[in-house]
Amino acid sequence: MANAFSVGARLRDRVAVITGGANGIGLGCALRFAEEGARVAIIDLEQDALNDARASFEGFPHKPLLVAGDCTKHDEVETFIERVSGDLGPVDILVNNVGQGARERKATFLESTEEVWRFVVEINLFTTMRFSRLVAPGMVERGWGRIINVASESAVIGPVGSHDYGAAKMGVIGFTRAVARELAPHGVTVNALCPGPVRTRALERSAGDEAKKAVASIPTGALGEPEDIAAMAALLASDEGRYITGQSILINGGRWWL
Repeated sequence: MANAFSVGARLRDRVAVITGGANGIGLGCALRFAEEGARVAIIDLEQDALNDARASFEGFPHKPLLVAGDCTKHDEVETFIERVSGDLGPVDILVNNVGQGARERKATFLESTEEVWRFVVEINLFTTMRFSRLVAPGMVERGWGRIINVASESAVIGPVGSHDYGAAKMGVIGFTRAVARELAPHGVTVNALCPGPVRTRALERSAGDEAKKAVASIPTGALGEPEDIAAMAALLASDEGRYITGQSILINGGRWWL
């Protein structure tokens, strides 16, 4: 039986939005999608990072749309989605990648503050819901769509100090499952990727004993790369991923299993 799919052009002319896509996992997904023929749009808070990312897309058939914007601001997000639709076409694929932990404000739960909780939940969970709500109706109307939410293995492992981040990412998983069930009859799949330690700027900033312990705990013996996450995202975004929805997929070198 002939293969119905052509790897390397699986996303030809699909319009893909990646949030927080100027570096790390987001940029890895954007580049892989562009390689697969997609028209890519990125929104990121950091203009300098977007400028640096632009050169990475040279040689692809479509120039990316790179927009500086705050994903926690509804008006900015809505304006961005309208611009994508006007410049590239309706959104076919959404990667809800933007998110972060408390970083320099990270603390144990007993020392934590509600202000930090709200920030972490907003940037991880509410942005996922916000973007999805804006693009899902069009996907349903056209009978095809892919929503890929970037969660984290922290949601299931529960490391000390991840009370806010783990809660937000488990919220992303719950949201993924509920919306996947609702949208499945309309040709729209919704899945969550749960990366383990990946070589990104965020991990480099936290380099030290914590990062070394993480690497030591990976059975495959190496950190993941953004390309490892992007490979799964590309599968889910393509027609090959049509029978996968509502799933939480750990990509962590075997560090933890569901």
